[in-house]
Amino acid sequence: MSKLSQVVIGLLLITVGYVLGASQSFQSTKLHAQQSSGTPTEETEDKIKRGAKELVEAQSALEQENFMRPATKGLNSFAVTCGGVNAMDDLEAGNGVDPETFAGLYAGLAKPDIAAQLGRDDQGRITYKNKIVRMYPVSRLKKLFATRLKYTGEIQDEESSF
Repeated sequence: MSKLSQVVIGLLLITVGYVLGASQSFQSTKLHAQQSSGTPTEETEDKIKRGAKELVEAQSALEQENFMRPATKGLNSFAVTCGGVNAMDDLEAGNGVDPETFAGLYAGLAKPDIAAQLGRDDQGRITYKNKIVRMYPVSRLKKLFATRLKYTGEIQDEESSF
């Protein structure tokens, strides 16, 4: 076989492989259907529901033990997995809030007594008692994420240390 025919056959095989890969013709129908619908499988949804139930119970326990005072309605999974935060005191002090509280305030999920004290500045930022609500400083976030490792059992390697 000549060099030219070897090159042509090689290019043909690469082209066929590319076309088959791009068409995703070898993927299972179930996987393709899941990707198209944009929703997790029923099994995954069940896991999410079980996990959320456990987090709600943990949040309730943290609140009862005075390790957590949320400023927003519903579950604050960030605060729970970090061992609790006192978002009420954080707002009063004006030193920032945890990321999920921050997002919840912007999403309109503030508890009624907090919502009454919220406003917006001329740039559209959320204010609490006329002070801009900010997220925790990076140093505090690093400490919270480090504490979270204790509860999640994750191992932190030297390269990704905070």
